[in-house]
Amino acid sequence: MDTSVAAPAPALASTASASVALRRLYFLRFAFAVVWAALLFTSAHALGALSATLLVIYPLFDVACAVVDVRSAKANRGPVRGLYANIALSTLTAAGLVASSASGIPAVLRVWGAWAITAGLVQLIVGVLRRSMGGQWPMIASGAISTLAGASFIAQAGKDNASLSTLAGYAFLGGVFFLISALRLGRANKTT
Repeated sequence: MDTSVAAPAPALASTASASVALRRLYFLRFAFAVVWAALLFTSAHALGALSATLLVIYPLFDVACAVVDVRSAKANRGPVRGLYANIALSTLTAAGLVASSASGIPAVLRVWGAWAITAGLVQLIVGVLRRSMGGQWPMIASGAISTLAGASFIAQAGKDNASLSTLAGYAFLGGVFFLISALRLGRANKTT
């Protein structure tokens, strides 16, 4: 009688490994979003040094997370094209935010809005491609909401009461979606 435990099939082990790495990354993104949103909310009344720095840090953090995600996805033969697009978009956004910060809140909202639209579409596509991993419906919903939010930021830029506080709310909500997805990935891992 053979009592040895068979090694998991390579595809299953690869998917499980990718899920664990993605889950950790999603928890990190949630924690970052909560802290970032709180800091931005406290300085949202004006575009000062703190708020401008926070605005640029957010897409740079997104780049760093996407780089980590690409490494994990490559190792596990997952989708990476969308992640590369996200890296490019977030890098351009960081540069755009540096430039727009000198022009005021409306310019920042336009840059952020364009990023939210395009990055939301990318997030939606990557979520669809990762459906088989489980836990991706929150990411798909978040991507769709991001595109709508981006349009609202651009519209808000044309109003007299333009504020950065809406960006704090956007980041917090995005963080909540990362948390939900991380929790769902954990549940999906337990059932496999």
